[in-house]
Amino acid sequence: MASEIKKKMFWRAVVAEFFGMSLFIFISIGAALGFNFPISSNKTYTPMQDNVKVSLAFGISIATMAQSVGHISGCHLNPAVTLGLLLSCQISILRAVMYIIAQCLGAVVATAILSGVTSSLPDNTLGLNQLAGGINSGQGLGIEIIATLQLVLCVLATTDRRRTDVTGSAPLAIGLSVALGHLLAIDYTGCGINPARSFGSALVANDFTHHWIFWVGPLLGGASAALIYDFILAPRSSDVTDRMKVWTSGQVEEYDLDADDSRVEMKPK
Repeated sequence: MASEIKKKMFWRAVVAEFFGMSLFIFISIGAALGFNFPISSNKTYTPMQDNVKVSLAFGISIATMAQSVGHISGCHLNPAVTLGLLLSCQISILRAVMYIIAQCLGAVVATAILSGVTSSLPDNTLGLNQLAGGINSGQGLGIEIIATLQLVLCVLATTDRRRTDVTGSAPLAIGLSVALGHLLAIDYTGCGINPARSFGSALVANDFTHHWIFWVGPLLGGASAALIYDFILAPRSSDVTDRMKVWTSGQVEEYDLDADDSRVEMKPK
């Protein structure tokens, strides 16, 4: 850890997570709040949320940020993704902690700026995640777990360096996964699937009702995705204890599948 913390690239990556998260939150939640400001001369117009628009805004903004800062930090922009990659032995504990702090700070800063931009709105909740009527805590937790699981699974699969069959855009695939999660969960929980995003809205709006769901659910989903992918779907050939060394060293080792497979490991260009 000591060697990693001394590297400029490490701190550039942390800053990239903060900056990328700030832009992501401002764009996506800003798009979600936009329906309150219709450009219309029709006085009888009733503002209505467009779930498809919001889902695409979250997904496309993630894909854009992945292209923008992915080569610097990996563009996690989500504590659940960071936890999944930590359990997959792809980042160190120090990097995971610093990333999550940067993500939470970025979300708070972006939400605070949005609070100023949308200050004219009465009872502005700033994209606060809340359980829909008829949805209890257990049901909301289940939705958050499943929606996050498919996202982190997509991240692990599309960024797997052993694969040679990924011919499309990995950032776009991950962005579509984010959009898919929103299309599923937005009507039930407002779609958290990102504890930092939920924390920013809760802190600035000063409303932590059922907030634990939007930490526990995504983190359980991210952890489950990592364990399922690494130990069931695409097992690693290297010993688990050897791979866990990355938690302190920060150096990711190359490894192959734990079985005969037509895929070969991708080499750096």
